[in-house]
Amino acid sequence: MLAYIFRRLLLIIPTLFGILVINFIIIQAAPGGPVEQMIAKLEGFDAAAGGATGRIGGGGAEVSVAGSNYRGAQGLDPQLIAEIEKMYGFDKSAPERFWIMLKNYAQLDFGSSFFRDAQVIDLIIEKMPVSISLGLWSTLIMYLVSIPLGIAKATRHGSAFDVWTSSAIIVGYAIPAFLFAILLIVLFAGGSYWDWFPLRGLTSNNFEQLSLGGKILDYLWHLVLPVTALVIGNFATLTLLTKNSFLDEINKQYVVTARAKGLTNHRVLYGHVFRNAMLLIIAGFPAAFIGIFFTGSLLIEVIFSLDGLGLMSFEAAINRDYPVVFGTLFIFTLLGLIVKLIGDITYTLVDPRIDFESREG
Repeated sequence: MLAYIFRRLLLIIPTLFGILVINFIIIQAAPGGPVEQMIAKLEGFDAAAGGATGRIGGGGAEVSVAGSNYRGAQGLDPQLIAEIEKMYGFDKSAPERFWIMLKNYAQLDFGSSFFRDAQVIDLIIEKMPVSISLGLWSTLIMYLVSIPLGIAKATRHGSAFDVWTSSAIIVGYAIPAFLFAILLIVLFAGGSYWDWFPLRGLTSNNFEQLSLGGKILDYLWHLVLPVTALVIGNFATLTLLTKNSFLDEINKQYVVTARAKGLTNHRVLYGHVFRNAMLLIIAGFPAAFIGIFFTGSLLIEVIFSLDGLGLMSFEAAINRDYPVVFGTLFIFTLLGLIVKLIGDITYTLVDPRIDFESREG
């Protein structure tokens, strides 16, 4: 197993390289980079979010500097444009920029943000608590609710309990997480009814003055609504997956044999069925965790004014803040690969019969 883990860790390097190459090419091809945006600001024009460089001034003339053409630079000194290019590193060719980026990333140096006046690693560390809080608690609660509920539905398949819970699950699945978040705000965050929970931030303004117990309660108090919105929007798939996985195992021959030997339903379910049925659930854990941790929380962060990695990455992509885009992409991919490896290791803990080394051989 150690040899398999070592090979998987080594495989992370070319995987990260390939993802960075593909995204670097895509980003370079997109219009409206930082140089164009700075030119637009100097001309008194706020560049569109989509990055179109626009036509500034009467003629929208093109000025060629260091082999690059920029529309909207009429009236600006070419030397000034060259200085802007140098400031953002665009005085070098794309291969040179990519090579410099790789050397810096090998030292975990992600550079500085173009627009936030801070190191990318500092920004990631600053935003990480929000994303970790949303992703970790949402995934934990989702699994703690979905797995027992799915098992109960499987053992009571076709009963009134199964029908009513399936109806509730379908309703929860049909409502998008962001829409449910707005509903929670209206009901419980001072919208139109009760003002029970805070509307913004991860902690209160007086957080530092609170006792340890008060800090924990304040932290959890702020997480109730956003985590609830994420769980409601994501637990339906896992619940039905758990139910169907257990139903499939319950109907297999080895379960019939175990029951024929006189084993109790509890022993059959948790001594035999659970191990095999959980393999499919564990397989979906990395995707579920990464989805909630990074992408699923974007709208939740916006609605509840939580400044996390999802929101920062989205704003960086809109503003063409390349160091932040590639820095967060690197961290996201690295964590995703590590979580996937942890999922494979968990396979062997649940079912020791699985041997990844022999399968690779």
